[in-house]
Parts: sequence; C-alpha cells; structure tokens
Amino acid sequence: MNTELNKTIGLIAGDGELPVSLARNATAAGHEIIAISLSPDNKKELEKYAKKVYSCGAGEVQKMINIAHKEGITQITFIGKVSKTMLLRNPRLDSKAISLLKQAKRLNDDALMLKLIESLAEDNLHVIDQTIFLKEYFPQKGVLGKYLPDEVQQIDIEYGFHIAKAIGGLDLGQTVVVQNKMALAVEAIEGTDRAIERGCKLGNGSAVVVKTSKPDQDKRFDIPAVGLRTMKTMKKFGGKVLAVEAGETFVVEKEKMVEFADRHKMVFIAV
Repeated sequence: MNTELNKTIGLIAGDGELPVSLARNATAAGHEIIAISLSPDNKKELEKYAKKVYSCGAGEVQKMINIAHKEGITQITFIGKVSKTMLLRNPRLDSKAISLLKQAKRLNDDALMLKLIESLAEDNLHVIDQTIFLKEYFPQKGVLGKYLPDEVQQIDIEYGFHIAKAIGGLDLGQTVVVQNKMALAVEAIEGTDRAIERGCKLGNGSAVVVKTSKPDQDKRFDIPAVGLRTMKTMKKFGGKVLAVEAGETFVVEKEKMVEFADRHKMVFIAV
C-alpha cells in the first residue's frame, strides 16, 4: 500500500541504531522528525537529526498521543528494540496502556501492536511502514561474508528457515537455533540473544542461527533485525552460522558484522 507522506512524521524510537538511521534518512529526504524516545541510549544521536526529541516510558501511551497532537502529527512510525519483558517487571503503565492491555485477547506481539495501532487511528494517528526510509538495511540473497556453508550447514539452514517461519506464524518469535536437523532453541519472550545463548550452549560449537520475518509480516512493526551484538553472542556461546531472510531482515552494522564473521570463520548468509 502506497502512503503519501506528510512533511512532519512522528518517530517512536526504541533502542539501537535503526531509529537514528530513520531520523537521518527521513530528514535528508526533506521530512521533519519529531521523536519520542523510549530509550536514553540513543537519545543524543536522535537529537542530531530530529527537530525535537521527547522522552517517554514505553507504557506512557497517552503521553505519546498528547505529544503527537501538540506537534500536529498524524503519521507515526515505530522502530527500535523495546523489550516486552517490561510488561512483567514493574511496568510504568498509564491508564491508556492498561485499557489496551485489558482489551487485548492475547499479549503476543502482533495482538498488542494491532490493538495499539487501532487505538491510535481513533486519535487520528496513523502508523506507517517501518521500512520506508531504511531500504539499505535489507540484504539481498547470497553469502555476506567470505565463508560458504558446507552441506551439513546448508541442510540446517533450510530446516531452521522452515521452523522459524512456523514459530513466526504462531507469533512466538523469529529466531531458531538448530544443529544436525534438530531444533536446539526457539525464540519466545526472552528475545534473540537469550535464545541464541540457550540454543548454542546445547550445541557442540557448530550451531546454526536462523532469523526470518513472520508469514505476511506487517511492515508497520516488528521487522526482524540482527546486528553485531547478535554475532558476538553467537561467537561467545558456540554459534557458527547466521542465516537471515533476504529482503526481510534488517542487518544493522553490516560491515562490522561481515568483518567479525570473517575474522572468526563464521558463515553469514542471506537466504
């Protein structure tokens, strides 16, 4: 669906490099970004490119809506990591957030985000595609480093891709760890790094990590992403191959990831 973009766009920014890159690219394309930062880690970088940067807790939904109305924003985009474990650990939830949680039939990622998007639309706030300003982060199919998967690794990549799509369809996660045609770990609420740690510890130093998008991925939220931290976690716990879905997975710090993979004789491939 093609959406005509407004001059001013709201950015609800989680952790990591992607919110900063989106703000930079959108500004370069002639838009003004009003950012609502949910993480202090990248706020200073956001301030370099966004016209204004506000701070909010991830559960302060009404505050975000109020900021958007104050700034005359009708289009917003979400990008960056926001851990769902905040719902389990003393969350700061305002009355709007609590109401949305009560209305949600399930608390999986898609159900929560779709309920939030529906509620925002009632306040004339329309969520747009995450990928519009970040196309360069999607790798094309092929080996990204210099090491090719061997025959056994290729079989595990194909098996892992199948399993990852299956758990994505259930909205459990997007990452699996496999070895010798066995699933060692599937991602759930703990997130990618913990799933990699758990799975790779069960392997013998040759585990294969596969990350894919969900079937019928909604590009307004939850696009899968990997970065240098992913690769370092794999190296620490015994991962040998990282396979991501080509054209559907954000690869952050690609050059650093390729250099790290090549230095440690790891396979890095888009499939």
